Amino acid sequence: MTPTDEASKQATPHETADMFRPPVNRAMRTLDRSFFRRNVPLSVARIFKASDISNVRKELVKSRDILLWPRISPIREAKDEDGKVWKAMLLRENLKFDDKATWSPTINELVNKGTVALGPYELELEYDHWSYAEIISSILPEDLEEIPQGFTQVGHVLHLNLRAQYLPYKHILAEVLMDKNPTVRTVINKTEDVGSHSQFRTFPFELLAGENDLNVIQHEQDCEFRFDYARVYWNSRLETEHRRLVEKFEPSEMVCDVMAGVGPFAVPAGRKKIFVWANDLNPHGFEVMQDAIQRNRVQDFVTAFNQDGREFIRSSGRSLLSAEPLTVTIHPKVSREKQRKVAQGNGVSLPAPKIYTRPTVVNHYVMNLPATAIEFLDAFPGLYAGEEHIFAPNTEQKLPMVHVYCFSGHSTDEVDDHIDICERISERIGYKITVDDCVGGKGNQEVELAIHNVRLVSPKKQMFCASFRLPREVAFRKV
Repeated sequence: MTPTDEASKQATPHETADMFRPPVNRAMRTLDRSFFRRNVPLSVARIFKASDISNVRKELVKSRDILLWPRISPIREAKDEDGKVWKAMLLRENLKFDDKATWSPTINELVNKGTVALGPYELELEYDHWSYAEIISSILPEDLEEIPQGFTQVGHVLHLNLRAQYLPYKHILAEVLMDKNPTVRTVINKTEDVGSHSQFRTFPFELLAGENDLNVIQHEQDCEFRFDYARVYWNSRLETEHRRLVEKFEPSEMVCDVMAGVGPFAVPAGRKKIFVWANDLNPHGFEVMQDAIQRNRVQDFVTAFNQDGREFIRSSGRSLLSAEPLTVTIHPKVSREKQRKVAQGNGVSLPAPKIYTRPTVVNHYVMNLPATAIEFLDAFPGLYAGEEHIFAPNTEQKLPMVHVYCFSGHSTDEVDDHIDICERISERIGYKITVDDCVGGKGNQEVELAIHNVRLVSPKKQMFCASFRLPREVAFRKV
């Protein structure tokens, strides 16, 4: 049996992992950071010449003798018997400095050449070394097979949604999470469902750790939002969806955001030179959105409203038709040097400004209130009644696209969810839409139906975005 074969039998993977795990205390109910300490006996290779450090490391990596463990640097300083400090490399945990049977041929060669000398080393691990998952796994009962990972961060606030079995440990969980996430200053736990006590999609919560301050600063799509998280709805997990939909809008298009919240669709769209009328029923959300519009300098493109969603839908189309024309001129940034050359009249000209003209009809309606948005679709019939001459086939102008968010059951066959969504939409607008009307399907292609799977909210609850072109029979209906 070779030394390498012998070394591989010195410790099992489980024993090796245990060496680096934090101590276990499943009776802990108040976080004691000083409890989490461990001294791990290891071996090091002291390197006699500084010029040999790089080559020795390469050799030890190649022979797999160097210690490779998460968050542990193998480069250390070690003292010899005389107290002299040397650069050293931590060696794999099953290599013993005083047992040559555990040495590899590479270690033997380096020692015999006098390049390195092996010695003992005691690695000290403390609370700060271990991750949230490692610390909590050493505290929670073993019969809890998972550790809570379902949390989101909004500004400096970490928002938990703990299941009942974790509630006895909620304060420890919160403290460890705050320790392991340097940007977190406050940890809260949702105590009831979103919207259970408020039509504004806020939720009851309890403070678990940190400052009692929910005034946050949140960044998304290069935009800044400032709001009281206790008074408005925000979901950081929807950033990808916000971005996906905004990318569908083109500069100079007109978007009506019916349930705009603090503006995660509207403000980034405004930065893209898209005209937006953004509405929200929540007075605080309306104020925050006004602040975000100014703060992100999109006031030329985005206008905030504070109305009921149905009222906003019913009035927006005709209000836009009768509104004064709006043109925004954006002058490209020009360097001072170029401005000087233009002023001197030496043949250099300034680039032409870009001109954006607001349409007189709505191109897109966004309805991001997944729990009830479909119910608001009954406001669309008659939206443009009597205005048929404005739209195709009389002109090239198409009717608006409607992007409505909703929940459906998480079926084993997603088609069943799509059928359910189409039936609910059809009921509210009084016009039959089916899954066959999807783009490229065998149904009515004028509908341009597309149903996007946004995210799984719970094992039996899926969030979708259904996009469709408002049918002529709905838009022009006399009501």
